[in-house]
Amino acid sequence: MDAHAALLREYLPILMFLGLAIILSILMVAASLIIARQKPDTEKLSAYECGFEAFDDARRKFDVRFYLVAILFIIFDLEVAFLFPWAVSLGEIGMFGFWSMVAFLGVLTIGFVYEWKKGALEWE
Repeated sequence: MDAHAALLREYLPILMFLGLAIILSILMVAASLIIARQKPDTEKLSAYECGFEAFDDARRKFDVRFYLVAILFIIFDLEVAFLFPWAVSLGEIGMFGFWSMVAFLGVLTIGFVYEWKKGALEWE
């Protein structure tokens, strides 16, 4: 039984940290509900991210440019996620790794230039 108690004692800091995190989270949410003004204006309630009301007729037309910009953001965000480990290991991967990343960036650049030339990034 002593080994079992010792094992449980090792988890005590994790449980204390988890308990503290839960208590602080509840306190912060409660403080924001008590202190902050709870009357949002119409601008704050408007649909700004997707471009249309979320709970409306599902068969109506919508502007696809919002989704195109979101997809472009995801693509270039992933590009940065690939660039960090590549930059760290550049000394180990040699010229093959360098030219592989140049080809990767070239493909993404060609796609970006294509989108730009098609006018997909222009707003009316």
